[in-house]
Amino acid sequence: MRDEKNWTNFINWFSNRPRVSGFLLFIAITIATLFVSLLRNHIQREEEQNKMNIILTNAHQNIEESLKNCYTTTTSLALTLNNDGIPKNFDTISKQLIKLNPIVSVVQLVPDGIIKYIYPMKGNEAAMNLNILNSEYLKKEAKRSVETQKIYFAGPLNLKQGGVGIVGRLPIYNNNKFWGFSSVIIKLETLLKASGINSIDQSNYYFQFSKKNPNTSKEQFYLPSKTNLDKSYYISQNISDSDWKLYLITKKPFRIYPQILLSAILGFIIAILLGVLTTKLLEKPEELRLLLKEQEKKLLKNKVKFKTVFEQATIGFAIIDAYKFDLLQANEKFYNMLGFTHNEIKEKGLGSLTHPDDIDNTLLNIKKLNEGLIKEYFSEKRCLTKSGKIIWVNLTISPLWENDEKPATHIAFIKDITERKEAEELNKRNEARYKSLIDTIDGIVWEYDLETNSPTFISKKIEDILGYSVDDYWGSPSFWEDHIHPEDREFAMTLSAKENKNYTNHVFEYRMITKSEKVIWIRDNMNYVFEDGKPVISRGIMIDITVMKEAEKDLNNSLQLVTEQNKRLLNFSYIVSHNLRSHTSNIESIINLIESADSVEERNAMMHLLKSVSNSLDETMIHLNEVVNINTNMSLVVKPLNLNMYISKAKGVLSEQILLNGASFITNIPDDALINYNSAYMESILYNLISNAIRYKHPQRKPIITINLQKENDKDVIEISDNGIGIDLKKHGNKIFGMYKTFSNNSDARGIGLFITKNQIDAMGGIITVDSVVNVGTTFKIYIK
Repeated sequence: MRDEKNWTNFINWFSNRPRVSGFLLFIAITIATLFVSLLRNHIQREEEQNKMNIILTNAHQNIEESLKNCYTTTTSLALTLNNDGIPKNFDTISKQLIKLNPIVSVVQLVPDGIIKYIYPMKGNEAAMNLNILNSEYLKKEAKRSVETQKIYFAGPLNLKQGGVGIVGRLPIYNNNKFWGFSSVIIKLETLLKASGINSIDQSNYYFQFSKKNPNTSKEQFYLPSKTNLDKSYYISQNISDSDWKLYLITKKPFRIYPQILLSAILGFIIAILLGVLTTKLLEKPEELRLLLKEQEKKLLKNKVKFKTVFEQATIGFAIIDAYKFDLLQANEKFYNMLGFTHNEIKEKGLGSLTHPDDIDNTLLNIKKLNEGLIKEYFSEKRCLTKSGKIIWVNLTISPLWENDEKPATHIAFIKDITERKEAEELNKRNEARYKSLIDTIDGIVWEYDLETNSPTFISKKIEDILGYSVDDYWGSPSFWEDHIHPEDREFAMTLSAKENKNYTNHVFEYRMITKSEKVIWIRDNMNYVFEDGKPVISRGIMIDITVMKEAEKDLNNSLQLVTEQNKRLLNFSYIVSHNLRSHTSNIESIINLIESADSVEERNAMMHLLKSVSNSLDETMIHLNEVVNINTNMSLVVKPLNLNMYISKAKGVLSEQILLNGASFITNIPDDALINYNSAYMESILYNLISNAIRYKHPQRKPIITINLQKENDKDVIEISDNGIGIDLKKHGNKIFGMYKTFSNNSDARGIGLFITKNQIDAMGGIITVDSVVNVGTTFKIYIK
């Protein structure tokens, strides 16, 4: 009662002082106007910044995307290097790469920091043989890519061939040693055009490129616009794999102030008018009382409306005492939902309706509401009904503020969400069951979203097969591509979900590299999911088929070995059949002659001839036995041999023939050259080839024997050349390595040395070739496996 009287006195005080009331209202509205103007200023600034962020982000993404494409270009360029660090088909591949990535104007390969390969060469000759590591500035830029071991974009800088450009350098390692760089050059104007910078509203904004000068540490700007960041309103973003910054700067940083000033002036005028109007109204108390009565009627109507909504709402409403946590009032839906009457809830207490596991959290949030730490409280919790059933409800509690700004009561809204929670729980159980089932599949199950171009699922089997965790996979957007064997990457990518636009289900095999650097074979079964005739998802299973591939390889090797052995056995059977048949025929003929001889002298002559044929047969058997030993020796001991030592050993055995024939040697072999070979075979091969070079010397010149060691396709090749009588390869080429095949009138020719040499080299998995010109000389090449 006393409070009501005080309030009446307060109202009367203002009613009796209309000018003071009008002035105070003027002050209040002026302050509110200033506040709204400042808030509007803040909102407009945020809108301006959001607009600038969209423009800058778009340009930034375009630049990032352009530069990211350069990574593929430099990587592809690096793959042109063979094991010797020499690029293959550089111009052809470079032309294709520039065609695929039009932002790039020039590509380069820079071995040891010196530009040696350029495409296109025309117009870029000035950059050839430039050593980028001699320039202190270029050296710093180049070292950044080596330190990070990834592509780094240097510049903008003045190019040696003219113009301003950006150079992206990717470090290349060949046989785990730094080889040099794979580089792309992008003209600055080309990059700016690709970024879309030129398409923005030039009347309001402009872009600027900057970079800290590595020598002066001062920020350096590259676009022609005059820039003073201290007096400008701007936003910026850093560009990846470089030291650049991209700025978007507004040309009219103060253009919103006139609008705000106009709003403030308008608000000030309104405040004056309302102050005057209030003064006039207070001077008419009767009119004001009528107005108050009308407002009371409106409030009464609103109260009736609220009560109707409160009682007929489809969700539960309750008014709760803020401090005692007692139920003051609730609608019918609330009681029906829980099954209790108002008196039963009052008797039991609201806390008894909440599940014991959720009560602490509920009380804690009620306390925060009372202390003003939170404005509202939302939660999903469990409640106990009168029948003992547990239901899930969506609970919202808001304070009902009194005039003293302290909440005495709260209004609670509850909605039964039991069906939804049960459905969610069922979905979780099903999801867990499906996931468990997928994890039992003996392969990596994967899924890829074709609309967002991003992976959406990978099974835990990745840990068993590749050694990486699921988190490792999600941590790298290009995980799959990065772990494909380099030799299979282009093939696999062509058939992958990213590149295959035919959308046909298929199975393909490729190699991948595990976490332990092991190479395994994968069979990828990929298929597509269509919705409304459009492919939306690709999914598949990657199965480890390494064991199968190794078994297949072993089987092929065994088949190849058996085939080769059969081939040799068949060839040997031909030799045995031919040579033994020749000797047995001779023996049979001589025996017939002995039986028909007329005299002792004739019989003795035939016996002498029979002995000669017998000795020849014995020699043939020895040779055939040696060939058998070569082709059946499966456990040849192979070790590193000093080639010069074995050449010296062969020369020592043949020293008498070398001296008698005046033979000389030219040996181009390093002193420490080692060959992995069987020592007995190496000695025999060198002996036979050197002795043949001496035996078949040209009658008009002394023999000169040249021995070289060289590399062909990463294989060691021993080359032995002479200046002898040579061999007519057109006439004898197909039988040069046959048994007892001779190609000269030399009485020492037996036709067994080259046959045995060929068999020894075949047994070691190597190859022997011959090149000869009659009366010029012969060259034998032995390819070591």
